[in-house]
Amino acid sequence: MINFFTFLDKYRNTGLLILRIGIGGMFLFHGYPKLIGGVEQWEKLGTAMTNLGIHFAPAFWGFMSAIAEFFGGIFIILGLFFRPACIFLTINMIVATPMHLGRGDGLAGASHAIEDGIVFLSLILIGPGNYSLDKVFEPKRKQNI
Repeated sequence: MINFFTFLDKYRNTGLLILRIGIGGMFLFHGYPKLIGGVEQWEKLGTAMTNLGIHFAPAFWGFMSAIAEFFGGIFIILGLFFRPACIFLTINMIVATPMHLGRGDGLAGASHAIEDGIVFLSLILIGPGNYSLDKVFEPKRKQNI
């Protein structure tokens, strides 16, 4: 049984690619309607910042959230600017969590934001894997001879 799990180690980068496509695709799917929703949608979305004591420019904050979700999803899928995208999406989930709790959704209503935040925080540490554009454009390191 242990040999089987050790055997799977060579598919780590494939697993990261599957995770990137899945989670990135879902954020692309959720971010697109928010992005094209216009100022009214952005203001509604941006009111989440009031849970953090920020009461100005809700349309701006909502637009930034929509941008983070939509383009973050694209960057996660491609593995391009991967860690910055994960940072922005982690922050987005940090803002979403108290919004859900403040609305009275309870832990069950906030759990998806918490779970996604944990995933993005973990991905900041793990990185995009070998099957990513960040890996393609990574500067080659000189080896000491």
